[in-house]
Amino acid sequence: MYTLNQKYTDNILTLLLVFTGGGLLFVFNRNLMYYFFLALLFGVIIINASELKRSLSNSIIFTFITIISLFVINFLFASSEQSLDKYLYYFTVIISSILFYVHFKNNRGNHVFLLRLNFILKIIFFHALFNFLAYFFVYDQLFTIESEYYTCKTYNYLFYYASDEISLSVMKLFGIEFCRNQGLFWEPGVLQVYLNIFFFLEAFVYNRKRWLLLVGFVILGTYSTTGIIILIVQLFFLLIQQIRTNVIILPIIFLSFIPIYFIFSVNIEEKFKGNRVFSFQKRLFDLTQPLFIAASHPLTGVGLDLDQFQKLRYEFYIDSESLELINETLGVSLRGAGTSAGSANSLTFLMAAMGFPTAILLVFMFLRQKIIEKHKLLFFIIVFTSVMSEPLFLRPFFFIFIVSGFYNFFIKFTAYRSKLL
Repeated sequence: MYTLNQKYTDNILTLLLVFTGGGLLFVFNRNLMYYFFLALLFGVIIINASELKRSLSNSIIFTFITIISLFVINFLFASSEQSLDKYLYYFTVIISSILFYVHFKNNRGNHVFLLRLNFILKIIFFHALFNFLAYFFVYDQLFTIESEYYTCKTYNYLFYYASDEISLSVMKLFGIEFCRNQGLFWEPGVLQVYLNIFFFLEAFVYNRKRWLLLVGFVILGTYSTTGIIILIVQLFFLLIQQIRTNVIILPIIFLSFIPIYFIFSVNIEEKFKGNRVFSFQKRLFDLTQPLFIAASHPLTGVGLDLDQFQKLRYEFYIDSESLELINETLGVSLRGAGTSAGSANSLTFLMAAMGFPTAILLVFMFLRQKIIEKHKLLFFIIVFTSVMSEPLFLRPFFFIFIVSGFYNFFIKFTAYRSKLL
């Protein structure tokens, strides 16, 4: 029987899991929140230790050893000296992801996790909706809060907006001035990831249409190019699905494309020619330069130490012939030659930091996950499009899917061995 206390615990765990991937709660209190998250996870695992299935424990042990080995090899053989503190953070990510996966796999089931995730994302959606609308009333009553690496504005710690230092956070579209919606996350591009996943769960996993129009509206409020592209893709999939099952909803889907098209066309024009061209150049540079770094260190990469990676990026220049090839292939002009900033593209950073073999293996194991079984292709499109514009792939929320892939790989061998014994 699924008790109320168990539901509350699972809600807290899932909320913390989501916030590990860019939530302001972890941005301002990272160490403290990870300690709390781990303590809670260890608590639920210990309470249910007597019910731990042997096949699960065996597969998880192999999963843990394999993943840890990959990170240890990277630490030892990276091209530059790495900070142990940086890798202790990734150790925390691995431990928290594995414990979270073990808890739900052993004590609850994937269906319960998805129900809890959908509930938490619904709360995040409603907050984001009010966050966007509240700006028009409280924009002149905001005050600044800051940590060592991040600054934003807030209204009484209820609503959060980008600081004045962030250019183009306040936009003017069709004569209406608004602040790009970041909700409870450190930037709008992160919020759109979870809103699009919520859209996916509602539309394609639970086949509910009640909130889809409002979710689409809130995604548009992030004014994230990636978010709008993913929304368009989901609407296209939804259109194909509804043609077969529910013709009545088709006019609503068609009509929703009209405002999305106008907003998206303005957004794209600004990326290529307008005020936001720097954002496009940064994304393009994050796509291409790490690939050249990875090609120079293909086996073990340059290491996950972000400080060392930033130094390397600053000194690493793409030669003129390669730049010309990129420009001809993509049909745009890559203007950057070097940068000291980190990479927002999780996948190309992974290749540069850990080398091609490890990066390909981690992506492959993500594809083998069995947490979400329905409409896997669309889910993968949402995730990989998102992590190519935000540094999220090695955060616990996404890492549990990698853990799931490893687990499902090893369970075949441990289950077969158990039969022999």
